[in-house]
Amino acid sequence: MDLRFPLYVGYRYWRARKANAFASFITLFAVSGIFLGVAALIVVSSVMNGLEGQLKQRILGAVPQLTVYTKAPLSDWTIAAEKLTMLPGVQGVTPSVSTQAMVQSAANIRAVQVFGVFPELAEKLSAVAQHTYSGAFSELTSGQYQVILGSELARQLKVSPGDTVRLLSGDGVVYSPLGPVPSQRKFLVSAVFEMGSQVDAGVAYVHYQDAKRLMRQPSDEINQLRLYLNDPFTAPALAKDVQQILTAQGIEATTSDWRDTYGHLFSAVKMEKNMMSLMLSLIVAVAAFNIVSALVMMVVDKTTDVAVLKTQGLRTSAVMGIFVVQGLLNAVLGLALGLVVGILITLNLNGLMATLGISILGAGQMLPVKLALGQLSLIIVGTLVVTLVATLYPALRAARVQPATALRYE
Repeated sequence: MDLRFPLYVGYRYWRARKANAFASFITLFAVSGIFLGVAALIVVSSVMNGLEGQLKQRILGAVPQLTVYTKAPLSDWTIAAEKLTMLPGVQGVTPSVSTQAMVQSAANIRAVQVFGVFPELAEKLSAVAQHTYSGAFSELTSGQYQVILGSELARQLKVSPGDTVRLLSGDGVVYSPLGPVPSQRKFLVSAVFEMGSQVDAGVAYVHYQDAKRLMRQPSDEINQLRLYLNDPFTAPALAKDVQQILTAQGIEATTSDWRDTYGHLFSAVKMEKNMMSLMLSLIVAVAAFNIVSALVMMVVDKTTDVAVLKTQGLRTSAVMGIFVVQGLLNAVLGLALGLVVGILITLNLNGLMATLGISILGAGQMLPVKLALGQLSLIIVGTLVVTLVATLYPALRAARVQPATALRYE
């Protein structure tokens, strides 16, 4: 079918002044709805993307993203590490150990997750090393029993670098006539880190060998490997490849990832993100289907014209194309305005809020914003598809016009 004639006539009808003022109002309302819906969808989606990315950095950068547990101690962990590092998306692999413990100061006592690391390896890969104050991972020395605490945990314990705390681990329990006695040892607070998330209140780092001694285990045995990933969300997919590589080397192992501890949080964020996108998409859908009303009125208004065109030999598909073009032009206009305004607002959101004196997160806090090209493409395609579907009924109605009936009284 030659599209030039339907495009030409549809464009002329679209530009022409509407004889029906109410149809013009409905068209304006539909275009405005698409414009506002697309702009709001871009802004809200970008903020939700930024929030998810910030949580990923601040939480998953401090906790194990993917951990391998071997049934037997590794004779040479570097061989397995070299194989695992070759997997796509893996930044590095280090030995690790963790234990649930209580940390006690002179002022308070709190539960904490203690991670034992080799500082010279973890400092290159862990995001915590980049957010550490009053010291660094490299200062952790085996046998010195030093600990790095989260800033909120240090505040609750009322300690600072140079103070002493006591760690009590349930993994090193011994039984005495008085009952089970947990393993405990005094540690010197060498530094404080701040990730700006709930991790600051429940995580501590010590040297790997000190952690093993606290747990009353041989300090030279390595049973866990911690994988640092470019994208923590790829951990479930990588876990299968990790097990295949270790199995090929004759190593029996299991894996766990960040979903075991923080999966519920990110599931809630994802659900909220999807629900917000759905609600705003309904605005676009309602606006798109307002085009149905405007086009039906246009079909009624142009019934005589359509009948004349059909007597001149215009095909049914070409008649449909005329009204589809009108609906799509309305959608493209609203979509283009929504994209421009939505992107401009997104890129300057924090500046606009500061100018208007609006502070959602508190003084000095900025909304995280991340504009995703993939989502923009989805918004564009989705809007055009919904609008195309909305134009089909009026177009079919125009195509069914019978010239003899329409021109009977003309």
